[in-house]
Amino acid sequence: MSTIEQNLQAVRDSIAQAAADAQRAPDDVTLLAVSKTFGADAVLAAVRAGQAAFGENYLQEALDKIVAIKLALPQGGPIWHFIGPIQSNKTRPIAEHFDWVHTVEREKIAARLSEQRPAGLPDLNICLQVNISGEASKSGVTPAELPALARAVAQLPRLRLRGLMAIPEPETEVNLQRFAFAQLRALYEQLKADGLALDTLSMGMSADLRAAVLEGATIVRVGSAIFGSRNYS
Repeated sequence: MSTIEQNLQAVRDSIAQAAADAQRAPDDVTLLAVSKTFGADAVLAAVRAGQAAFGENYLQEALDKIVAIKLALPQGGPIWHFIGPIQSNKTRPIAEHFDWVHTVEREKIAARLSEQRPAGLPDLNICLQVNISGEASKSGVTPAELPALARAVAQLPRLRLRGLMAIPEPETEVNLQRFAFAQLRALYEQLKADGLALDTLSMGMSADLRAAVLEGATIVRVGSAIFGSRNYS
């Protein structure tokens, strides 16, 4: 068993335990393997270990990886999620090559993704990024601005608004981690009560996965616990 395969199993076990403690089914939580800075060989190792969904932050690196994986797996590859910041001049390749986008925070970006999504592809799955901790350094729409943005995005063609995403301020105490995630869940539930057909809460990473699952995460984004420490040099 490879290191990546062992790590994936350990993360899946952690998800299953947290789900059981929350009286949820483990299958209700999708593991998104964050493969940024790791090569196509690491993605292929994870695919061979049964991993289906991968998250990428850096567009050009991701596009190169997507091409390499398509060559290696011509009969069908993984599901690709874009989870990095989005500049206006980068929306076309994102719309053309990804299945999900987690980091929409402006109507302008959503409109460009809508216009540039090829008609022959399924609707692009969208999560709205919320700055749940109010950090000046973090991206995301404010909770107050969220309802208007959600209504606008839900009306755009070739997009499917699925839910919300957040990266809360780091906390080591589980109760504090849960508090931030509970706030995001409350916003999500309010949007559903207002008539939006949402089904996705993208929250939780390697350090706060348990708290996220306990508070209702449907997608957890885990990188280092699967692939190891990153080298950004």
